[in-house]
Amino acid sequence: MSDFIEKFKNIFFSKQFIIFIIIGIINTFTGTIFSYIYSSFLSATLAFFPGYISGLFVSYILNSFITFKEKLSFHKLIKFSISTIPNFIIQYVVVIVCNIIGLDKLIAYVFAAVIGVPVTFILLKFFAFNKKDN
Repeated sequence: MSDFIEKFKNIFFSKQFIIFIIIGIINTFTGTIFSYIYSSFLSATLAFFPGYISGLFVSYILNSFITFKEKLSFHKLIKFSISTIPNFIIQYVVVIVCNIIGLDKLIAYVFAAVIGVPVTFILLKFFAFNKKDN
């Protein structure tokens, strides 16, 4: 059990994770702004899709260069996109629930972005940006 705790600390109390969180904040802002802009001509629920995708591209670029220090490639973009699917599902469900309970759409987008961060980091670190795979 102490080995698991040590691995947990090494992953989530690392400089790399802190950088990931900072980029996540930037991505949250970017995706939220894009979603909010798209919601001026789409419903709040539908606007989440293009907002998320717009933020995804910004996140891929920043995480490639800053967090994981790797060059951009189509292969990594695909793996990056696959790694974000669980986070997307979690966030989309949160937006739907927030919409049902009547929370403001801006609050719903921000709240949704906070959910799923550790899962996404693990998938990106060990799947999308796994240097052994290159």
